[in-house]
Amino acid sequence: MLFSDSSITRIDRERVVILGSSWADYTLARKLDPQKYSRTIISPRSYFVFTPLLASTAVGTLEFRATLESVRRLGLDAFHQGWADKIDFANKKVRVEANTADEFSSQMFPAVDCASMGVLEQRPGKGAVFDVQFDKLVIAVGCYSQTFGIEGVKYHANFLRDVGDARRIRQRVLQCFEKAATPVANTEQKENLLHFAIVGGGPTGVEFAAELHDLVHDDLSKDYPDLMPFVKITVYDVVPRVLPMFDKQLSNYALDRFAREGIEVKTAHHIQSIRPDDDIQGGFKLKIKEVPDKEIGVGIVVWSTGLMQNPFVQHLTDQVFTYSADSSSSAQRGPFKVLKDPKTGGLLTDEHLRVRTATVSSSPASPSHPDSSTKVGTAGSPQSSRSLSPQGCLPFVFAIGDCAVFENRPLPATAQVANQKAIWLANHLNRGDWAHERFEFNNLGAMAYIGDWKAIKQGGESNRRVMKGWLVWVIWRAAYLNMSVS
Repeated sequence: MLFSDSSITRIDRERVVILGSSWADYTLARKLDPQKYSRTIISPRSYFVFTPLLASTAVGTLEFRATLESVRRLGLDAFHQGWADKIDFANKKVRVEANTADEFSSQMFPAVDCASMGVLEQRPGKGAVFDVQFDKLVIAVGCYSQTFGIEGVKYHANFLRDVGDARRIRQRVLQCFEKAATPVANTEQKENLLHFAIVGGGPTGVEFAAELHDLVHDDLSKDYPDLMPFVKITVYDVVPRVLPMFDKQLSNYALDRFAREGIEVKTAHHIQSIRPDDDIQGGFKLKIKEVPDKEIGVGIVVWSTGLMQNPFVQHLTDQVFTYSADSSSSAQRGPFKVLKDPKTGGLLTDEHLRVRTATVSSSPASPSHPDSSTKVGTAGSPQSSRSLSPQGCLPFVFAIGDCAVFENRPLPATAQVANQKAIWLANHLNRGDWAHERFEFNNLGAMAYIGDWKAIKQGGESNRRVMKGWLVWVIWRAAYLNMSVS
């Protein structure tokens, strides 16, 4: 017997399906009026991660649970732990593959009850596959860490985007100290194992370097006093200076602090490969373009160099589809194709956060649009060259968070932008007037922790004031803890 997703929810409310459980998704689900909308979240993990505090959890300053919020505690009409596999725009359905093997989330929160999800089929070696009906769809699947195709990064670097990443980094740092503390470890092995490399000079990389320095010199120095002369922390980046989004005065202040604390910053350095060290078990070798005569030995590489699009977004922008203008009409419109940003690959949205589309035709390609010469094809048919003519937007599909890009007005992929988009969309959906007012981003500025209980802060558009020091650290920590849900 098959169970319909709609059979377990009230039918007197519009069904809003949200893809993801990141900052934008969680905020939107919290703010949506449950009396007006039936809220469903689909995500491979059953928790929301407060990402600005991840670096603190990676070194033990905060416990992991301080950055986690259970999605199920939102009182949703439904939560399905799985991956969105395909969107059927014509019938307003999302095909989902269940994820019941998420080791971390299964330890933290209850597993998904597959019996209530309307299982349609079971693929060998994969999760159950099922459909979820929607009236409005919000795509906020986030992004992956950018590796630039550099050899070894995917397999040997540590990213810092989830609690599982932070846990592995913490364990790895402690393992490096334990291996260096063994009586058989020589000087070269100690130097390599205790060389911690952070690739990326943005806020995440700088904050992790600062947090790691605090951990080493405030805590581990007491347990491993003889190893302190061998510890080295290096930040690598391809750009001329770290924290380029901050005022130069603030980035120079951060550099001065790092220099006094012994943290090396190497800008204009290009990592070419990461490989396991053949001579030191558990160690790695970095090949750097600017140091061609040797490889650099390290104990861990923390990678924080930007974002790349989720493969689901790429699949979505390759899809050709039709849909009905309204639920009561059987007439199909199209074919259409979702538009993507040519630079980032993200979903293009209009100023009301609706996903932009283009009509697909067989006429000669027009050079007026960056996607005009894209080759597309329908499923089961040979691929052919078709031109795209910007048509409008999908009135029932919205995109927010890192996977969404404003057409002709890109915004930074930050939690601040995602949070404001989610609040704006929730408020306007609750009032039913999302098409009457465009979204405007209010830049509140940026903050970054630089170690030793000191931080930097730069004001937003209305107040460009810069601040630095201990008081800013208090503001930084208080602001983030205040924003935490529970």
